[in-house]
Parts: sequence; structure tokens; C-alpha cells
Amino acid sequence: MKTRSVILASGSATRQDMLRSAGVPFEADRPDVDESALKSDCRARGFSVAETAEALALAKARQVAPRHPGRIVLGGDQMLECGEDWFDKPVDRAAAARQLMKLSGRTHKLHTATVALKGAQLIWRNVDVAAMTVRPITSDFVEAYLDRAGDTILSSVGGYQVEGLGIQLFSAIDGSHFTILGMALLPLLAFLRTEGVLDS
Repeated sequence: MKTRSVILASGSATRQDMLRSAGVPFEADRPDVDESALKSDCRARGFSVAETAEALALAKARQVAPRHPGRIVLGGDQMLECGEDWFDKPVDRAAAARQLMKLSGRTHKLHTATVALKGAQLIWRNVDVAAMTVRPITSDFVEAYLDRAGDTILSSVGGYQVEGLGIQLFSAIDGSHFTILGMALLPLLAFLRTEGVLDS
């Protein structure tokens, strides 16, 4: 296997686990980006949810890239859209409960953007979407779910993790499992092979 590592501009344990499990050599460097301000700016400028996810991914990669000249820097972000509403990671348990009840009985979309920079140049981009249908749920079920899931729900934009107890919330899922987790892994691996990071 190649040993030329990439830089992951993310503090996400899930994204790191995905790359590690897939055998991608990488180092993580957490960016410092004001995501709320950037989202508000994107919405004010009329960006779509997908465009906003890509703008966030780019901002993270661009913030980290100057620290790693000549290296491939990956940035990623995910946006949840349900009707006209955009959802953020819940700040606490009460916010998670409110979000889950808003998603009850509805289909929402997860827009997952991944980009690669070398220096200041964008050399690869991918935006993928998954449609997620939450079955009708009761507030009692949500409270019991949150009791069992614990603080892990605060790290997910939807207040759930489909790789765990969160799968019980859904009646239908249409899209890549990796996209749902936060990175379109198969297209990324194909790109990394073309760059010589991974063997062809």
C-alpha cells in the first residue's frame, strides 16, 4: 500500500473512522470555522442546501491547507434539509427532542459534500444526497431513545446515528450509507487512487 498520507480537515470521529477502516493514510487537523455565520451568509445569498454544504467543506479545507503545503487536504460537511428548514447539530437533549419530533413522519435529505485541495487549488469535489424517512414517532419514544443513545446524538446533524440505535427511527432510507455517515467514501477512494495515495 502507498504511505503518502492526506490531511483530513475535520475533528469528526466518524469521518476519521471511515478513512481508517478503509485503509486511507491520513492525519487529522481540526479547522476553526464559524459554521453558523457561514450558513447564515450562504442562505442570505440564496445558496441551495447542497451549495452551502460544499461552501462549508471548502472553508474547512481552506482554513487548514496553509499549514500543509503540497499535501492533499480533504474537507467535508453535511446539511440536513426538511421542507424549508435547515437543521444544525442539536445543542442539547431538548433541542434533539424537538428536531426529532419535527422529522417525525417526514422525509428529509442529507446533503454531504467532500472536497480536496492542494494549496489553494480545488482539485476534486463531490456532493451526494440521501433521502431519509422517519416513521411516525411519539414523544415518549423519543425520550426513551435519547435516554439510551446518550450524548452521541449531539454529534449528528439530525440527532441520530443510523449505525446505532438511531436506525429504529426510520421506515425508509434511500442513499449511500457512507453519505449518511458524512462522506461519500467510494468516489473519494476512486479519487485517491488517481492521486497515487492508494494503489490502483
